[in-house]
Amino acid sequence: MGKINYLSNNFSWIFVILPTIFIIIGLIFFTYPIPKLIENLITIPLFIGLGLLFIGFFIKKEFFGNKIKIIGWILFAFYWATRINTLYFAEQQDFVNAILCIIGIYVLFYFAYHEWYSIKIKKNIKSLNWIAGASSFSGLIYFIIELTPLAIILIEIVAAQSGFLLDIFINGVNVEGRYILYELAYIRIIFACTAIQSMVIFIGMILPLKNVEIKRKIYGLLITVLPVYFLNLIRNAGITYLIGSNITDFYTAHNIIGKGGSLIALIILLVIVVKIVPEVFDEIISLTDLPKREGPIEKQFKKLLGVKK
Repeated sequence: MGKINYLSNNFSWIFVILPTIFIIIGLIFFTYPIPKLIENLITIPLFIGLGLLFIGFFIKKEFFGNKIKIIGWILFAFYWATRINTLYFAEQQDFVNAILCIIGIYVLFYFAYHEWYSIKIKKNIKSLNWIAGASSFSGLIYFIIELTPLAIILIEIVAAQSGFLLDIFINGVNVEGRYILYELAYIRIIFACTAIQSMVIFIGMILPLKNVEIKRKIYGLLITVLPVYFLNLIRNAGITYLIGSNITDFYTAHNIIGKGGSLIALIILLVIVVKIVPEVFDEIISLTDLPKREGPIEKQFKKLLGVKK
């Protein structure tokens, strides 16, 4: 029995070592810009990973579902390992985005580790299945839109509506495809400016809740997705006005005022949705309690840190 536990404890470290290897590979071999062919090829593990998480979410045979989700999390993490350089350089050397991506890779592997640990102790946690569903629902919606002509259609719709909203209050606003023109401003709307990321987060959190009636799910989606979309139009219009009127520069308008306002709005909407669908909060809190399961990795880290039981 002692030998079995020893081997099991050693195997658990694969969930720490493998993401580190992924990150090193991503930094060395997936430099920015990634060639188009490679860009297309890395979507294969992305969609396979999300597909496995989606399938695993619905499988009733829990321990079989656990195995499928482990592979899904690993493939999903590999995709993000290829994006570290892109998130850094494409966002004007955004160090925060790159660091968050690296942390996210370890988090995804931590979910995979706990799926493995659930098999080992023959005890599942409901929130692990929820986060697999949330990630697959939101990820599939997001990437299917981003990687198809739907992205261009959405970008141009958002540009047109943002420009129209600004033109209601001031004259002289023109929209050319994805560009909004006003005085000194020549704003290019990109996919990130559509707020699709924020919308799919709420969709992903609400749809996989298995014990919530459809009526409350629909209500929760209506009070989050629609406000996010409309507030994003205000954000785009506001940024255009601030730059076009020479009130401030692009960095301040976009990165400080725009992103700061978006963060505040998302926090407020999250509080509202938790009031209507409190099960979302329960699932999130349950995930934060994962370290309390004290699997092999947690025990080893406590030992290394000198923490006594």
